[in-house]
Amino acid sequence: MGFAKRLMGCGFAVSVLALACGAQSPKRAIQFDDMIAMHRVSDPQISPDGKWIAYVVSTPDMAANHSVSNIWLAPAAGGDERQITRGGSDNRPRWSPDGQRIAFISSREGTAQVYTISFNGGEALQVTSLSTGVDNEVWSPDGKRMAFTSRVYPDCRGDACNKERDAVADKSKVKAHIAERLLYRHWTDWADGKRSHLFVVATNNGGPQDLTPGADYDVPPFNLGAPEAIAFSPDSTEICFTADTQKDEALSTNGDLFTVPVTGGAQPRRITTNKGDDWGPAYSPDGKWIAYRAQMTPGYESDRWRLMIYNRSTGEHVDVTENFDRNVESYAWSPDSRSLYFPAEDDAEMPIFNVAAAPGSTPKRVIVEGFNSEFSLSADGKRLAFSRSSLTYPAEIFSANADGSGIQQITHQNAAILAPLNLPPAEAFWFDGANGTKVEGLLVKPPNFDASQKYPMLLLVHGGPQGAWDDDWGYRWNPEVMAAPGYVVVMINPRGSTGYGQKFTDEIQDDWGGKPYVDLMDGVDYVLAHNSFIDSTRLAEAGGSYGGYMTDWIATHTGRFRCFISHAGPYDLVSMYGATEELWFMEHDLKGTPWTNAASYAKWSPSTYAAQFGKFHTPMLVIDGELDFRVPYTQDLEIFTALQRQGVPSKLILFPDEGHWVLKPQNSRLWYHEFLGWLATYLK
Repeated sequence: MGFAKRLMGCGFAVSVLALACGAQSPKRAIQFDDMIAMHRVSDPQISPDGKWIAYVVSTPDMAANHSVSNIWLAPAAGGDERQITRGGSDNRPRWSPDGQRIAFISSREGTAQVYTISFNGGEALQVTSLSTGVDNEVWSPDGKRMAFTSRVYPDCRGDACNKERDAVADKSKVKAHIAERLLYRHWTDWADGKRSHLFVVATNNGGPQDLTPGADYDVPPFNLGAPEAIAFSPDSTEICFTADTQKDEALSTNGDLFTVPVTGGAQPRRITTNKGDDWGPAYSPDGKWIAYRAQMTPGYESDRWRLMIYNRSTGEHVDVTENFDRNVESYAWSPDSRSLYFPAEDDAEMPIFNVAAAPGSTPKRVIVEGFNSEFSLSADGKRLAFSRSSLTYPAEIFSANADGSGIQQITHQNAAILAPLNLPPAEAFWFDGANGTKVEGLLVKPPNFDASQKYPMLLLVHGGPQGAWDDDWGYRWNPEVMAAPGYVVVMINPRGSTGYGQKFTDEIQDDWGGKPYVDLMDGVDYVLAHNSFIDSTRLAEAGGSYGGYMTDWIATHTGRFRCFISHAGPYDLVSMYGATEELWFMEHDLKGTPWTNAASYAKWSPSTYAAQFGKFHTPMLVIDGELDFRVPYTQDLEIFTALQRQGVPSKLILFPDEGHWVLKPQNSRLWYHEFLGWLATYLK
């Protein structure tokens, strides 16, 4: 690893990286207004002939308090970028097989529908008009159909029924939520009786057909995964899709793959029976295999994602990455059906790999450096398009030859905004954590750093808990914005983090406040011992989700910090379990329920040690959204009450229109204002 790698190599002849490597005029620290003005570039889709890349550009509109997104196009070999849609809510560009049209999803007329637009520009044509809206559109290889999903009432047999039922619900003065089973709400939405069904529609304006009529399950199920959940067979006669048909979805991660004829009229056929999660079918070009990714441990959403291939003739399932101890993200077949490309998180970066489609193959790095989170491969297998970002610049689109050579930056959406900014690169460091295990951290110095001065330090703890701090740009927790006022920002990936092997991830089970806490404190000790410019008397800590939990835990176990910021943190694990929605993650991580393993719930609850708040008396800012169903905001009310009752300086901020994350631009402005204001009060 090391400092040079974090810089991503100043030898890249690309403008954004040149900004980070060459100083042509005095630069200033980044401010919130700089960050919120940045264009968010995503979803690169390379044309079948490999000559063009379609992608999404989304820009926050502060006045409207939402983001505006449109489809753009650029030559894969570099050249002028051009905007091809102006609907303001346009996403998911997908090329037609002949490369002449681009399908996309837009809510320009109210509900989300599929549109297509000519590669050469012109007016967009609306393909679907379902009252229930659409998502996940995919072209058939022959270009005659599109598959998509729509949330419908399972017992409705047409759009008129769905439209009428929605109208009745909208007009009713009664808005009660009624539940007879779990997962009655999820993230920010209450269950409304609808299910996401799989549809096909002819591209010549045919009527949509429901391929999963009556299904009391979702296609696809909710997920945190990257691969497409729907795929056509190469001959366009069959669709493979992902679904979780288990009754108790709050307890199940058991997604499976099913196939169904595109003509409908047949029950879907299950082709995977793994008790863990199977997700994301991708047919090989020769039609012999279906690639997918799988987790083998039931009820554990952070088990290692393996790359599997299914033999359509024999029914055999082959683990391609059995000996690869990293998570496979999305993937694409080579045109000869002999290998697959995929990105995988590795030590705070995300290279792109190629692996032979054979048992226990050894993946080799193709795109060696950087955090490359999204990618697509041209139909001829000669060119890759991918998004790349780092802690010093937001995502832009890059391209390269399929062997990894000829990397070049294609988009420059944020070059003008970045040009005047001083964004110090992250520096990686390793230290011995709990039980002598090697742990990695990242350190960001403030702009205009002077080693002869003393700086306050902010420790950030990531969420998950099975997540990681990567050399990747972020908007909700941006270390550059947090370092800008003059803080050294430290991000440590303790036990439970991803990108360091499955054993490292698994070691947080039934140990939420154990080894991870030791890893973090050992990391703080290491940073202070090796960086004399940090003032050890001015330390702060902040985190969200599991990071918020760890904030609450640290606040009850040490007085070494001057202040804390806890966002959406579990505080009392018994009441947290009773009100959250996805139960499997708590039952896995705490080895049971509050009534089968009460000792663990008590042992690892910060609320058990609430009396320590009064002992350490460390000020805390507490934040959450009232629509947060993952970590219900009552957790924040509980800790705020405990702080106030013990006379600890504390402040509570609740956003009534936000969930687990603060997403609206104006709310984000307030979030950063309060976050930085709290630090300034206690560190400056």
